[in-house]
Amino acid sequence: MADTSDFRNGLVIVWKGDLWQIVEFLHVKPGKGGAFVRTKLKNVRTGQVVDNTFRAGERVETARIERRPHQFLYEDELGLHFMNLETYEQITVSPELVPRREFLKEGAEADVLVHAETETPVTVEVPKHVELRVAETDPGLRGDTATGGSKPAKLESGAVIQVPLFINEGDVVRVNTETGEYITRVATAETG
Repeated sequence: MADTSDFRNGLVIVWKGDLWQIVEFLHVKPGKGGAFVRTKLKNVRTGQVVDNTFRAGERVETARIERRPHQFLYEDELGLHFMNLETYEQITVSPELVPRREFLKEGAEADVLVHAETETPVTVEVPKHVELRVAETDPGLRGDTATGGSKPAKLESGAVIQVPLFINEGDVVRVNTETGEYITRVATAETG
């Protein structure tokens, strides 16, 4: 059990018989009346987001969540298939539980957050930065690097991001998965 002073972003609580993750919270102390905590909660199972207000000091049941390293194997009509890197067991996760899955390529590692009591996957966390090869983009022109322009590029995972004009097909780029932004070129098509 915990109370509202233990709230933090990402905390998973049991509320109304379901698992909810705290997306945002704000402690409010009005001039009159008791303090309270405004929260934005996301249903772990359905993805539904709701606003709720808790009285300050109200007790809530927390869910024990374990982070387990997995390797992404493939995606099919059943969902996304992962292999636990410690036990080699395979699990299938529905696409709704994998935010930013467009940055996952086969063989990539990701953390699966599992509700410890029920052994059900809660969500999959894609690494904050990934390195992916550019599969398709318009050719870069010499002299375009100083203009600061950008062009769309399709990555090997299927994601489309904006890259600088000097990036070519076959280049490997580092991408911030939270913002979907290009960070830097890791390797050129010639160097591999």
